Amino acid sequence: MATEVRLPQLGQTMQEGTIVEYRVNVGDQVNKGDCIFEIETDKATMEIESPAQGYVKHLLVDVGRTLPVGKPVLILAGKDEKVSDDFLDSLKRENLDAAKTDAPQDVPVPSPASNEFTASTVPQPELKLGQTVILTQKQKITAQKMLQSKREIPCFYLTVKADVTDLVQLRAQLNQSSDVRTSYHDFIMRALAVGLRKFPVMTGRFAGNSIELADGIDIGMAITAPDGLVAPIVRNVDQKNIAQIAQDSESLIEKALNNKLTPADLEGGCITISNLGPFGIESFIPIVVPGQCSILGIGRIADTCVPNDTGDSDPQKPGIIVRKLLSLTLSVDHRITNGAYAGQFLDFTRKLLEDTSNFA
Repeated sequence: MATEVRLPQLGQTMQEGTIVEYRVNVGDQVNKGDCIFEIETDKATMEIESPAQGYVKHLLVDVGRTLPVGKPVLILAGKDEKVSDDFLDSLKRENLDAAKTDAPQDVPVPSPASNEFTASTVPQPELKLGQTVILTQKQKITAQKMLQSKREIPCFYLTVKADVTDLVQLRAQLNQSSDVRTSYHDFIMRALAVGLRKFPVMTGRFAGNSIELADGIDIGMAITAPDGLVAPIVRNVDQKNIAQIAQDSESLIEKALNNKLTPADLEGGCITISNLGPFGIESFIPIVVPGQCSILGIGRIADTCVPNDTGDSDPQKPGIIVRKLLSLTLSVDHRITNGAYAGQFLDFTRKLLEDTSNFA
């Protein structure tokens, strides 16, 4: 008996998906669990497994088409079974009723040429001046969310500079003595997690007449993937040491760069971090992700001349010393909290980063 394979719902918020690639052709035999096509959602690109065995009789959707969850994608049947015209026409009409305009065959908008955390190269399409470029589905969703944020979330912004001279030395030591390579964002996430425990309102989500605090400390990382910006979530950061955070974040970065993130990797989170330091950016103001209270923008670590305020009156000691300062900018939803509370949270996080004993 012929079986239609429909677009599955792969996350609570998934409403539609774009057919990226078929892994089978008409006439191919497939077994239950075989990968038969890839889809792109607002969160990730995923492989779809066959729910049954059979032979591919018809591919109902062109590559590049976007369709709602539950709509038919292809038909499976027995090897010598003929699919009735009435059945085939009914499925085609179902898709036609819900059809959206096919994506133009053009070059997608390029993402920045580096991952925000590792500065590893992302392949870029070749573009020419005057060319029209088309947004990917993921880029469209990102644009919608950022527009929603700017329209609906009244933000204020706080900036501090953390003296991370000792932290730079600690990271270098750890990377020499351990197989797990740590990045600065691993220490920042750990400090944020401790701060969020102390200032729990910063985990809040605005819900009309109430503020819903998060059940756990899950932190998103803004990462530039080949087809757009994603923010996978490191779970339960407050319960992990630096090495564990580094392992989890590196795994998510690798999945993001290879378009292997799942909806579960991207759902939730009570704060996001975005790091443009590898590009030499001193500081910037990031946009709050809808559903979260805040986002932290991380700039570059800069050698800075500061007064030697150790209290040492020895005239032989320099009056000016060079320290490594890190700029941190916090964007905060003013509906959830105020400047004094968020300021205490950011100052507490800064002090944690400046005292490396917190990462022992």
